[in-house]
Amino acid sequence: MAEASVTTSRAVQFEAFGGPEALSVRAVPAPQAGPGQLRVRVTAAGLNPMDWFMTSDAETAARFGLSLPCGFGTDYAGVVDQVGDGVNDFAVGDRVFGGALSRAVADHVVVDVGGTITVGGEACRTPDGVDDRTAATLAIAGRTAAAALAVVDPGPGDTVLIGGAGGGVGVFAVQLARLAGARVIGTGSATSAGALRDLGAEPVTYGDGLAERVRALAPGGVTAAMDLHGTDTVRAARELGVPDARITLITALVDGITSANGANAAPSALEEIARLVAAGRIRVPIAATFPIERIRAAVELQAGRHVHGKVVIDLQASADAL
Repeated sequence: MAEASVTTSRAVQFEAFGGPEALSVRAVPAPQAGPGQLRVRVTAAGLNPMDWFMTSDAETAARFGLSLPCGFGTDYAGVVDQVGDGVNDFAVGDRVFGGALSRAVADHVVVDVGGTITVGGEACRTPDGVDDRTAATLAIAGRTAAAALAVVDPGPGDTVLIGGAGGGVGVFAVQLARLAGARVIGTGSATSAGALRDLGAEPVTYGDGLAERVRALAPGGVTAAMDLHGTDTVRAARELGVPDARITLITALVDGITSANGANAAPSALEEIARLVAAGRIRVPIAATFPIERIRAAVELQAGRHVHGKVVIDLQASADAL
Protein backbone atom coordinates (compact mmCIF):
# COMPACT_ATOMS: atom_id res chain seq x y z
CA MET A 1 0.00 0.00 0.00
CA ALA A 2 1.37 3.41 -1.01
CA GLU A 3 0.64 6.05 1.61
CA ALA A 4 1.06 9.79 1.93
CA SER A 5 2.13 10.98 5.39
CA VAL A 6 -0.98 13.03 6.16
CA THR A 7 -2.51 12.95 9.63
CA THR A 8 -5.11 15.74 9.62
CA SER A 9 -7.59 17.06 7.09
CA ARG A 10 -10.01 19.96 6.83
CA ALA A 11 -13.63 18.95 6.33
CA VAL A 12 -16.92 20.84 6.18
CA GLN A 13 -19.29 19.33 8.74
CA PHE A 14 -22.64 19.72 10.42
CA GLU A 15 -22.97 19.33 14.17
CA ALA A 16 -26.70 19.97 13.73
CA PHE A 17 -28.64 19.76 10.48
CA GLY A 18 -29.87 23.01 9.00
CA GLY A 19 -28.98 25.76 6.54
CA PRO A 20 -25.64 27.28 5.60
CA GLU A 21 -25.31 28.80 9.07
CA ALA A 22 -24.90 25.28 10.49
CA LEU A 23 -21.82 24.52 8.37
CA SER A 24 -18.33 24.67 9.87
CA VAL A 25 -14.83 23.84 8.71
CA ARG A 26 -13.27 21.33 11.10
CA ALA A 27 -9.84 19.80 11.52
CA VAL A 28 -10.37 16.03 11.53
CA PRO A 29 -8.14 12.96 11.41
CA ALA A 30 -7.24 12.24 7.80
CA PRO A 31 -9.19 9.20 6.52
CA GLN A 32 -7.12 6.17 5.58
CA ALA A 33 -7.69 3.92 2.56
CA GLY A 34 -8.58 0.34 3.46
CA PRO A 35 -8.57 -2.73 1.21
CA GLY A 36 -10.20 -1.97 -2.12
CA GLN A 37 -10.21 1.76 -1.48
CA LEU A 38 -8.51 4.95 -2.65
CA ARG A 39 -7.82 8.13 -0.77
CA VAL A 40 -8.12 11.25 -2.89
CA ARG A 41 -6.57 14.61 -2.11
CA VAL A 42 -9.52 16.76 -3.15
CA THR A 43 -8.67 19.84 -5.19
CA ALA A 44 -12.22 20.95 -6.06
CA ALA A 45 -15.77 20.12 -4.97
CA GLY A 46 -18.86 21.11 -6.94
CA LEU A 47 -22.10 22.07 -5.18
CA ASN A 48 -25.59 20.81 -6.05
CA PRO A 49 -29.09 21.55 -4.74
CA MET A 50 -29.30 18.04 -3.29
CA ASP A 51 -26.36 18.85 -0.98
CA TRP A 52 -28.29 21.38 1.09
CA PHE A 53 -31.69 19.76 0.55
CA MET A 54 -30.78 16.42 2.11
CA THR A 55 -29.04 18.02 5.10
CA SER A 56 -31.71 20.65 5.79
CA ASP A 57 -33.26 18.72 8.69
CA ALA A 58 -32.82 15.45 10.57
CA GLU A 59 -35.84 13.73 9.00
CA THR A 60 -34.69 14.44 5.44
CA ALA A 61 -31.11 13.47 6.28
CA ALA A 62 -32.29 10.12 7.67
CA ARG A 63 -33.93 9.34 4.32
CA PHE A 64 -30.47 9.53 2.76
CA GLY A 65 -28.83 7.51 5.52
CA LEU A 66 -27.05 10.52 7.03
CA SER A 67 -26.44 11.06 10.73
CA LEU A 68 -24.45 13.52 12.83
CA PRO A 69 -21.68 14.51 12.71
CA CYS A 70 -22.15 14.77 8.97
CA GLY A 71 -20.03 16.01 6.11
CA PHE A 72 -21.21 18.08 3.17
CA GLY A 73 -21.10 18.00 -0.63
CA THR A 74 -20.97 15.09 -3.05
CA ASP A 75 -19.10 15.98 -6.28
CA TYR A 76 -15.30 16.05 -6.11
CA ALA A 77 -12.14 15.96 -8.20
CA GLY A 78 -8.56 15.49 -7.14
CA VAL A 79 -5.49 13.28 -7.10
CA VAL A 80 -5.08 9.80 -5.62
CA ASP A 81 -2.61 10.01 -2.71
CA GLN A 82 -3.14 6.62 -1.05
CA VAL A 83 -4.03 3.20 -2.46
CA GLY A 84 -5.42 0.38 -0.35
CA ASP A 85 -4.50 -3.28 -0.53
CA GLY A 86 -5.88 -5.14 -3.53
CA VAL A 87 -6.24 -2.07 -5.75
CA ASN A 88 -4.50 -2.54 -9.09
CA ASP A 89 -6.35 -0.19 -11.43
CA PHE A 90 -5.30 3.08 -9.77
CA ALA A 91 -1.99 4.46 -8.54
CA VAL A 92 -0.81 7.37 -6.43
CA GLY A 93 -0.80 10.47 -8.64
CA ASP A 94 -3.77 9.48 -10.81
CA ARG A 95 -6.28 12.28 -11.41
CA VAL A 96 -9.83 11.20 -10.55
CA PHE A 97 -13.32 12.61 -10.11
CA GLY A 98 -16.71 11.32 -8.99
CA GLY A 99 -19.10 11.46 -6.07
CA ALA A 100 -19.04 10.62 -2.36
CA LEU A 101 -22.37 11.31 -0.71
CA SER A 102 -22.25 14.25 1.71
CA ARG A 103 -18.50 14.15 2.39
CA ALA A 104 -16.78 15.67 -0.64
CA VAL A 105 -15.96 19.14 0.70
CA ALA A 106 -12.83 18.06 2.53
CA ASP A 107 -9.12 17.90 1.91
CA HIS A 108 -9.30 14.11 1.63
CA VAL A 109 -12.01 11.61 0.77
CA VAL A 110 -11.83 7.81 0.77
CA VAL A 111 -13.82 5.99 -1.91
CA ASP A 112 -14.37 2.38 -2.88
CA VAL A 113 -12.99 1.13 -6.17
CA GLY A 114 -16.13 -0.02 -7.95
CA GLY A 115 -18.40 1.78 -5.46
CA THR A 116 -21.25 4.18 -6.13
CA ILE A 117 -22.01 7.73 -5.05
CA THR A 118 -24.29 6.49 -2.28
CA VAL A 119 -22.45 3.29 -1.32
CA GLY A 120 -18.76 3.77 -0.65
CA GLY A 121 -18.21 6.60 -3.10
CA GLU A 122 -16.77 6.30 -6.60
CA ALA A 123 -13.73 7.26 -8.62
CA CYS A 124 -13.47 7.80 -12.38
CA ARG A 125 -10.35 8.78 -14.26
CA THR A 126 -10.24 12.45 -15.18
CA PRO A 127 -9.57 12.74 -18.92
CA ASP A 128 -6.69 14.83 -20.19
CA GLY A 129 -8.00 18.24 -21.15
CA VAL A 130 -10.53 18.43 -18.28
CA ASP A 131 -9.39 20.61 -15.37
CA ASP A 132 -10.28 19.65 -11.80
CA ARG A 133 -12.79 22.47 -11.27
CA THR A 134 -14.76 21.29 -14.28
CA ALA A 135 -14.41 17.61 -13.37
CA ALA A 136 -15.84 18.43 -9.93
CA THR A 137 -19.13 19.55 -11.53
CA LEU A 138 -19.93 16.42 -13.50
CA ALA A 139 -21.12 13.57 -11.29
CA ILE A 140 -24.56 14.65 -10.05
CA ALA A 141 -25.60 17.20 -12.69
CA GLY A 142 -24.19 15.25 -15.61
CA ARG A 143 -25.87 12.01 -14.64
CA THR A 144 -29.18 13.77 -13.89
CA ALA A 145 -29.16 15.48 -17.27
CA ALA A 146 -28.35 12.19 -18.99
CA ALA A 147 -31.24 10.49 -17.18
CA ALA A 148 -33.63 13.27 -18.21
CA LEU A 149 -32.50 12.98 -21.83
CA ALA A 150 -33.08 9.23 -21.72
CA VAL A 151 -36.71 9.75 -20.68
CA VAL A 152 -37.64 12.15 -23.49
CA ASP A 153 -35.16 10.81 -26.07
CA PRO A 154 -34.73 13.95 -28.20
CA GLY A 155 -33.43 13.84 -31.74
CA PRO A 156 -33.42 15.69 -35.05
CA GLY A 157 -36.84 17.19 -35.73
CA ASP A 158 -37.64 17.63 -32.03
CA THR A 159 -38.20 20.96 -30.32
CA VAL A 160 -37.44 20.54 -26.61
CA LEU A 161 -38.56 22.93 -23.89
CA ILE A 162 -36.15 22.90 -20.92
CA GLY A 163 -37.19 24.61 -17.71
CA GLY A 164 -34.31 25.89 -15.58
CA ALA A 165 -31.99 25.67 -18.55
CA GLY A 166 -29.26 27.82 -17.03
CA GLY A 167 -28.97 25.86 -13.78
CA GLY A 168 -26.46 23.19 -12.86
CA VAL A 169 -28.35 20.36 -14.58
CA GLY A 170 -29.69 22.59 -17.32
CA VAL A 171 -26.30 23.48 -18.75
CA PHE A 172 -25.71 19.79 -19.46
CA ALA A 173 -29.26 19.02 -20.61
CA VAL A 174 -29.28 21.86 -23.14
CA GLN A 175 -26.00 20.82 -24.70
CA LEU A 176 -26.81 17.10 -24.73
CA ALA A 177 -30.14 17.80 -26.44
CA ARG A 178 -28.40 19.98 -29.01
CA LEU A 179 -25.81 17.27 -29.63
CA ALA A 180 -28.73 14.89 -30.24
CA GLY A 181 -29.90 17.22 -33.01
CA ALA A 182 -32.86 18.85 -31.27
CA ARG A 183 -33.88 22.47 -31.22
CA VAL A 184 -33.86 23.71 -27.60
CA ILE A 185 -35.94 26.43 -25.99
CA GLY A 186 -34.73 27.19 -22.47
CA THR A 187 -36.51 29.05 -19.70
CA GLY A 188 -34.72 31.51 -17.48
CA SER A 189 -34.73 35.06 -16.19
CA ALA A 190 -34.33 38.01 -18.53
CA THR A 191 -30.73 38.37 -17.38
CA SER A 192 -29.89 34.77 -18.34
CA ALA A 193 -30.76 35.15 -22.02
CA GLY A 194 -27.17 35.61 -23.16
CA ALA A 195 -25.92 32.66 -21.13
CA LEU A 196 -28.64 30.43 -22.57
CA ARG A 197 -27.80 31.46 -26.13
CA ASP A 198 -24.16 30.63 -25.44
CA LEU A 199 -25.23 27.09 -24.52
CA GLY A 200 -27.23 26.73 -27.73
CA ALA A 201 -30.73 27.36 -26.36
CA GLU A 202 -33.27 29.90 -27.50
CA PRO A 203 -34.19 31.81 -24.33
CA VAL A 204 -37.69 32.43 -23.04
CA THR A 205 -38.59 34.00 -19.70
CA TYR A 206 -40.29 31.81 -17.12
CA GLY A 207 -43.43 32.75 -15.20
CA ASP A 208 -47.06 33.43 -16.06
CA GLY A 209 -47.77 33.20 -19.76
CA LEU A 210 -44.90 30.78 -20.47
CA ALA A 211 -46.95 28.62 -22.82
CA GLU A 212 -47.98 31.63 -24.90
CA ARG A 213 -44.40 32.86 -25.19
CA VAL A 214 -43.18 29.42 -26.23
CA ARG A 215 -45.99 29.11 -28.76
CA ALA A 216 -44.95 32.40 -30.31
CA LEU A 217 -41.34 31.26 -30.48
CA ALA A 218 -42.17 27.80 -31.85
CA PRO A 219 -45.45 27.99 -33.81
CA GLY A 220 -44.73 24.53 -35.19
CA GLY A 221 -45.05 23.09 -31.70
CA VAL A 222 -42.97 21.60 -28.91
CA THR A 223 -42.41 17.84 -28.93
CA ALA A 224 -40.66 17.18 -25.60
CA ALA A 225 -40.00 18.94 -22.29
CA MET A 226 -37.72 18.70 -19.27
CA ASP A 227 -38.56 20.59 -16.07
CA LEU A 228 -35.35 21.00 -14.08
CA HIS A 229 -36.64 23.52 -11.55
CA GLY A 230 -40.19 22.76 -10.40
CA THR A 231 -43.46 21.99 -12.19
CA ASP A 232 -44.23 25.17 -14.17
CA THR A 233 -42.60 23.80 -17.32
CA VAL A 234 -44.60 20.59 -16.98
CA ARG A 235 -47.83 22.58 -16.93
CA ALA A 236 -46.77 24.67 -19.91
CA ALA A 237 -45.73 21.57 -21.86
CA ARG A 238 -49.09 19.94 -21.29
CA GLU A 239 -50.83 23.16 -22.36
CA LEU A 240 -48.74 23.04 -25.54
CA GLY A 241 -49.89 19.49 -26.23
CA VAL A 242 -46.70 17.61 -25.36
CA PRO A 243 -47.64 14.02 -24.44
CA ASP A 244 -46.84 12.96 -20.88
CA ALA A 245 -44.51 10.24 -22.16
CA ARG A 246 -42.17 12.94 -23.50
CA ILE A 247 -42.12 15.12 -20.39
CA THR A 248 -39.84 14.64 -17.41
CA LEU A 249 -38.89 16.50 -14.23
CA ILE A 250 -36.32 16.13 -11.48
CA THR A 251 -37.38 18.06 -8.37
CA ALA A 252 -41.03 17.08 -7.89
CA LEU A 253 -43.62 14.37 -8.55
CA VAL A 254 -46.50 14.82 -11.00
CA ASP A 255 -49.00 12.07 -11.77
CA GLY A 256 -48.42 10.64 -15.22
CA ILE A 257 -44.93 12.13 -15.61
CA THR A 258 -41.77 10.02 -15.33
CA SER A 259 -39.23 11.58 -12.98
CA ALA A 260 -35.55 11.52 -13.93
CA ASN A 261 -32.95 10.53 -11.35
CA GLY A 262 -29.21 10.48 -11.90
CA ALA A 263 -29.04 7.13 -10.11
CA ASN A 264 -30.88 5.67 -13.10
CA ALA A 265 -28.53 7.06 -15.74
CA ALA A 266 -26.77 4.60 -18.00
CA PRO A 267 -23.57 3.20 -16.41
CA SER A 268 -21.46 4.84 -19.11
CA ALA A 269 -23.19 8.24 -18.92
CA LEU A 270 -20.67 9.99 -16.69
CA GLU A 271 -17.61 8.82 -18.60
CA GLU A 272 -19.27 9.82 -21.89
CA ILE A 273 -20.01 13.32 -20.59
CA ALA A 274 -16.40 13.65 -19.42
CA ARG A 275 -15.21 12.62 -22.89
CA LEU A 276 -17.48 15.22 -24.49
CA VAL A 277 -16.09 17.89 -22.16
CA ALA A 278 -12.52 16.83 -22.98
CA ALA A 279 -13.34 17.03 -26.70
CA GLY A 280 -14.75 20.53 -26.32
CA ARG A 281 -18.27 19.45 -27.28
CA ILE A 282 -19.75 20.28 -23.86
CA ARG A 283 -18.79 23.44 -22.01
CA VAL A 284 -19.35 23.76 -18.27
CA PRO A 285 -19.76 27.37 -17.13
CA ILE A 286 -18.36 27.93 -13.64
CA ALA A 287 -20.46 30.69 -12.08
CA ALA A 288 -18.26 31.16 -9.00
CA THR A 289 -15.47 29.56 -6.98
CA PHE A 290 -14.92 29.87 -3.23
CA PRO A 291 -12.25 28.72 -0.79
CA ILE A 292 -13.41 26.17 1.77
CA GLU A 293 -13.40 28.85 4.47
CA ARG A 294 -16.27 30.60 2.64
CA ILE A 295 -18.47 27.51 2.40
CA ARG A 296 -21.48 29.30 3.90
CA ALA A 297 -21.38 32.06 1.29
CA ALA A 298 -20.98 29.48 -1.48
CA VAL A 299 -24.01 27.50 -0.34
CA GLU A 300 -26.12 30.64 0.03
CA LEU A 301 -25.29 31.61 -3.55
CA GLN A 302 -25.98 28.14 -4.93
CA ALA A 303 -29.19 27.72 -2.92
CA GLY A 304 -30.54 30.98 -4.33
CA ARG A 305 -30.99 29.08 -7.63
CA HIS A 306 -30.19 32.15 -9.73
CA VAL A 307 -26.59 31.38 -10.71
CA HIS A 308 -25.90 30.59 -14.35
CA GLY A 309 -23.71 27.50 -14.15
CA LYS A 310 -21.93 25.72 -11.33
CA VAL A 311 -20.55 26.80 -7.95
CA VAL A 312 -17.25 25.17 -6.97
CA ILE A 313 -15.24 25.00 -3.74
CA ASP A 314 -11.55 25.35 -4.65
CA LEU A 315 -9.69 23.37 -2.01
CA GLN A 316 -6.30 23.39 -3.68
CA ALA A 317 -6.06 27.18 -3.66
CA SER A 318 -6.96 27.41 0.01
CA ALA A 319 -4.62 24.54 0.90
CA ASP A 320 -1.72 26.25 -0.89
CA ALA A 321 -2.37 29.38 1.15
CA LEU A 322 -1.86 27.57 4.46
